[in-house]
Amino acid sequence: MPQAPLIGITSDVHEGRTRVSRTYARAVSLAGGVPVVLAPPGSEDADRLALAHLDAIDALVLTGGDDPRTEPFGVPTDPRVTPVEASRQAYETALCRLALERDVPTLGVCLGMQMLALCAGGSLDQWMPDSTPTHADHWGDKAHTVRPTGDATGGRIEGGVVTSHHRQAVSDAGSMRVIATAHDGVVEAIDLPGHRFLLGVQWHPERTEAEGLGLGLYVALVNACV
Repeated sequence: MPQAPLIGITSDVHEGRTRVSRTYARAVSLAGGVPVVLAPPGSEDADRLALAHLDAIDALVLTGGDDPRTEPFGVPTDPRVTPVEASRQAYETALCRLALERDVPTLGVCLGMQMLALCAGGSLDQWMPDSTPTHADHWGDKAHTVRPTGDATGGRIEGGVVTSHHRQAVSDAGSMRVIATAHDGVVEAIDLPGHRFLLGVQWHPERTEAEGLGLGLYVALVNACV
């Protein structure tokens, strides 16, 4: 039998400990992949370990978390955000850039989508309460609709209901393409044309009931490894 693809899942760092919700591993397993949790190293080893890890896996899931620090991308970080742990950001920045360059199948979830956009030359709306009258619709896991844009070719994203929990949003996807938005125009999904599978979504598909917006995205990621 052919070996199931190894899917690397990034993890958070909290008080010196690595942690990740098991819902990601469960979704990867149900989709036919073998989940492998990736622990971020110290910042000084980020590039080396990111390269070694990508050499060892077949695809990548960039998980959710706190807010990116934007100084590395040329923009001051809004003081009201909750910054992601520094070594995690350095490591995932290296992973994102390598995934973009090497055509590694990648699914970015929430923070993961925002990191993909930043590494593709895009930018963030760092504090939605200042810019989006309906910002409360995206906080506290409230349900709202998403709909494909005119660029959503190939049926990768379908319309439906998701929940999300974020106070930042992608304002510019850089070299990536916006393929879905919320009812109020907030960017909900981005991809990269010509890449085997490089998709970012603002919601959590591993916690979404609708097949096409949930487990189906993990199935597509695993299938892209074949």
